[in-house]
Amino acid sequence: MVYNSIDEVKDSYDVVVIGSGLGGLTSANRLARAGHSVLLLEHHHQLGGLATWFKRQGHIFDISLHGFPYGMVKTCRKYWNRAIMDSIVQLKNIRFENPQFSITTTFDRQDFANILHRKFKVEHSVIDDFFNAVAGMNFYDDRTMTTGELFEQFFPGRSDIHRLLMEPITYANGSTLADPAITYGIVFSNFMNKGVFTFSGGTDRLIGMMVDEVEKNGVTICTRARVEKIIIEQGRVRGVVAAGRTIAARAAVSNGGIVNTINKLAGREAFPADFLNSFDTVKVNNSSCQVYMGIRAGETIPDIGDLIFTSKAPEFSSAEMLDP
Repeated sequence: MVYNSIDEVKDSYDVVVIGSGLGGLTSANRLARAGHSVLLLEHHHQLGGLATWFKRQGHIFDISLHGFPYGMVKTCRKYWNRAIMDSIVQLKNIRFENPQFSITTTFDRQDFANILHRKFKVEHSVIDDFFNAVAGMNFYDDRTMTTGELFEQFFPGRSDIHRLLMEPITYANGSTLADPAITYGIVFSNFMNKGVFTFSGGTDRLIGMMVDEVEKNGVTICTRARVEKIIIEQGRVRGVVAAGRTIAARAAVSNGGIVNTINKLAGREAFPADFLNSFDTVKVNNSSCQVYMGIRAGETIPDIGDLIFTSKAPEFSSAEMLDP
């Protein structure tokens, strides 16, 4: 795919979208379909943001998030197209390997409940109470309880169960036992709804299909175009400065991270004090560590399964491997 140079784009657009991650691509696509002229600016030479991959010696290493809940199917149906939605498939052979246990699961509520009962000897009533408690969580709830306290409430002293419940969520969003329980419960419940899904063909195929639709809908895409500043005058966005060029716009959508957007791109002076006080309490989690493995031609790993979570450290750092 060939993208535009920042020197070749128009002087003005209705909207400038900053960053071509999944959020940026989706925003650009929706705005273009609604009839707006849209310019999508990406600092990197490759689109996709954290949904990315790299090549080594002819092999593609997919380093995006490989497991996501069923809600992604509904999101793709609403915001993208049928082809992308139909490319999402369920992972049914997920393995957890660490010093405390070794299990294989479909990672849905029924299967996880059966594992907790059969392998970890937890009563069905306790399991049901736990699942119902996390399923009922929302962001309006009390945020003082930590995830560690939640686990102790239902499974006191059971570090093996705590590890089982925490490990995949740490992998997904970097959560720890010290974070608010609702940040765990909402994500865990989403996964437990119908299992874990992934995109058939890899992230490179997904981003390629998304870019095809974005371009079809008229979005102008520029790579190697770092946005230096969002221009704000009298409380309104007037444009952006990117790669030394000023481009006028009535609105800007930043997919460049909340901290970077407020502190650097827009500038703290653009926001009222009460908003900044709330913003300064925001904690951005990082995803857990990942290990990417390439397997030589002719070699195999028996029964590797769809996805493996492994952990040795007590804080549930995890690694993952995918069948090549």
